[in-house]
Amino acid sequence: MESSSEIVPEAQARRNFKQLLKSYFYWTYPRGCFHYDVMVTLILLFIFVTPHLWNYGEKASAFSGPSRPIQVIGDGERGLVISVQDADANVPFGAPDSVVKKALRKAIEPVTGDAVSVKHWETFTDAQGNLVWKVWAHR
Repeated sequence: MESSSEIVPEAQARRNFKQLLKSYFYWTYPRGCFHYDVMVTLILLFIFVTPHLWNYGEKASAFSGPSRPIQVIGDGERGLVISVQDADANVPFGAPDSVVKKALRKAIEPVTGDAVSVKHWETFTDAQGNLVWKVWAHR
């Protein structure tokens, strides 16, 4: 049978450990003390080690961007007029409007971001004889 003197230190150690965890959770230690340094070290380890251990599902974009310059001009408050070369737009010949709109939005996205909607478009030929899409978009 255990004596009461042996139980008290075990209960005291358990209580001290609970207090230690509670003080870590509420960050009660002042700067410069050992426990503060331990907490900061654990946080830094978490920040720098977890990206190597866990897969966050981030992937580099397969589309590296346009191969030719894209011209963007402001058109009113939130409107934009964007000129995109046909080679960067990848619009199939005779495609329906929904496919054209999707292809044009994908072509201008690296420059404008994904918060832009395509309103309408026209085609014209530039000075070198290349087909160019003129896209009116809105943020």
